[in-house]
Amino acid sequence: MEVILNYRTHIVSSLSEIGRERWDALVQAQDRPNPFLSYAFLHALHESGSAAPEAGWQPQFLVLYHGAELAAALPLYVKGHSYGEYVFDWAWADAYQRHGLEYYPKLLSAIPFTPVTGPRLMARGPAERAALIEVLKATQQASSVSSTHVLFPPEDQARQLLDAGFMLRSGVQFHWLNQDYDSFEEFLSTLEQKKRKNIRAERRKVAQAGVTLRRVRGRDALESDWVLFNRCYRHTYKAHHSTPYLNLDFFLRIGADMPDNILLVIAERGGRPVASSLVIHDGETLYGRYWGELEHVPCLHFEASYYQPLEFCIEQGIATFEGGAQGEHKMARGFLPTRTWSAHWLDHPSFSDAVERFLEREAGGIDDYMDELNERNPFRARS
Repeated sequence: MEVILNYRTHIVSSLSEIGRERWDALVQAQDRPNPFLSYAFLHALHESGSAAPEAGWQPQFLVLYHGAELAAALPLYVKGHSYGEYVFDWAWADAYQRHGLEYYPKLLSAIPFTPVTGPRLMARGPAERAALIEVLKATQQASSVSSTHVLFPPEDQARQLLDAGFMLRSGVQFHWLNQDYDSFEEFLSTLEQKKRKNIRAERRKVAQAGVTLRRVRGRDALESDWVLFNRCYRHTYKAHHSTPYLNLDFFLRIGADMPDNILLVIAERGGRPVASSLVIHDGETLYGRYWGELEHVPCLHFEASYYQPLEFCIEQGIATFEGGAQGEHKMARGFLPTRTWSAHWLDHPSFSDAVERFLEREAGGIDDYMDELNERNPFRARS
């Protein structure tokens, strides 16, 4: 523990050291908090072993207290790899290795396995946020780490980190915006004819395959629903010769602790389940997250992971559907490009200079890419 700018500074390895009430009160004091910052979600990741030291995620949250009040906090991990991040620095790690240098461990501020923009520098006010940045800088300088990375902060926090000596990197995601649609058909009517026709054809294929879908709110989900979803999720990872990040314990925990933020879509054919998707939401935004299938049905992924959640957004008046990482194919389904941010600090001067030059070139490419995407707007021109 140390004192910086009249704040008591702690490094916390478990959110239980802070407590649910204190943590969630700080989260809710931020601009545009999201469910992934909640005690329930993060604690489930840690306690289930999904984002734990044995999985290469060592929690080392930075927290500042002013008296008894939690004044600021930064989700922070010591990472021994770059899996589960969605902002790719594998080439940087490879360059370090080729020059006989160690890239890992590194410091990472992010929500594990979750490419969702949201507050990272969580603070009660500007003074507390400035103090938190100073604590982060002191921590990285005192640690034997190659670098620090802050992923998916809002742009204003990214700019604050730029002023503090970090380098900025931008990326692109695809988000759907609800224009107060009364129905899915009204949304379709705003798309170009070809896009509208293709979506109807995809939905028809699923229906003609004899598949029915049901939506299960988190508060109504049974343990058997979670067992099914986990089975679908793991089966799909196995089919892609990959290892799933999450486990049944994690899903059961969030199902019990944050049911009002959860929607399961379950697909069945002939009385047996064939696929399932899981989305997280609050009153303003729905986040497309997880999907799995037990048997392949053409176009079912689009129905369960996009069209059913879109209908849910329209019915519930949810303003935005964030479709997750990457995926230009989302544009054909009414999603539009949105810029994302990350901030990076590298300790080695020569590598820092090289990465800065790379990011300058990459930023120009991202700008061109955004322009190109915006020219391919899927919505029909208004007369």
